Amino acid sequence: MAAWGERLAGVRGVLLDISGVLYDGGEGGGAPIVGSVEALARLKRSQLKVRFCTNESQKSRGDLVGMLRRLGFDISEGEVTAPAPATCLILKERGLRPHLLIHDGVRSEFDQIDTSNPNCVVIADAGEGFSYQNMNKAFQVLMELENPVLFSLGKGRYYKETSGLMLDVGPYMKALEYACGIEAEVVGKPSPEFFKSALREMRVEAHQAIMIGDDIVGDISGAQRCGMRALQVRTGKFRSILRSRVWSTSCRRPSCSRQPAAITELARVSPSAS
Repeated sequence: MAAWGERLAGVRGVLLDISGVLYDGGEGGGAPIVGSVEALARLKRSQLKVRFCTNESQKSRGDLVGMLRRLGFDISEGEVTAPAPATCLILKERGLRPHLLIHDGVRSEFDQIDTSNPNCVVIADAGEGFSYQNMNKAFQVLMELENPVLFSLGKGRYYKETSGLMLDVGPYMKALEYACGIEAEVVGKPSPEFFKSALREMRVEAHQAIMIGDDIVGDISGAQRCGMRALQVRTGKFRSILRSRVWSTSCRRPSCSRQPAAITELARVSPSAS
C-alpha cells in the first residue's frame, strides 16, 4: 500500500484506456473485464479527475459510450477523447477532403466532412474493410497527389477481443507509408498532441496525471514521453515478452498491475470524496 501511495503522490487526474482496460470487444458488444465496472465506480467516487483516452476507431464516440453504459459503466460522451472527432477538427482547420478507409461503424463521425475530390487519405481500423481493393484505392489516391497526406487514427499493432488477438490499423498504415514513401500523421495515442488534448480537458498538468492502459507503446511509452506517469495492466493485449522488449527501447519501466480488474489497485488507494 505504501508503494502505491508513493507512485500516486501528487496525482490529480487519471487517463483510462478503454479496450483491454475496461472491456474486451467482440460479438454482442464484448464483455467487461472482471471487476472493472466496480473499480471505475470507486475511482469516480474519489477526488481524482477521470477521463477516457481511446484509439477506438470502429465505433463512433456515441455508439462506444452507449455500448459501455449497457455493460454497466458510468461514462458519458463528453468524458471521452477519441481520434475520429479530433481528425475531423484537423481536416476542417486545414481545408482537407479525405478519402476514407474506415469502418462503417465510425463513418457517421465524418458526415459533415467534404469527401469530394480527395486531397488526403484517412485510415482507421477498417476490420474486414482492409481488402486489397480498398488498400489499393487508398494507395492510388495518395500517389496521385503532389503532396500526399495520410492520417492514421492511432497506429496500434493489434488489440484483444473475446475471440483472440486482432490486427489493428498500424500494420496497414505502415504498408501505405512504405508503398508511397511517406510518413503518416497519427491522430490518437501515442501522439503527444492527443494526450495533451485529453489533459487540457481534465485541466491537469502532465506531471499530475497517470495513464492506465494495456498497450506498452501506445499507452505507456506515449504517456511517459509527455511527462505523465503510467501503469500497464495485465489485461487486454498485455504480453510479458513484448513488454520486456520495449523497456530497453522506448520507455521507462512502468508499474504493472497484477490485479485481474484493470483499475482495482488505483481505485483502492484513491482518497474517497467527502
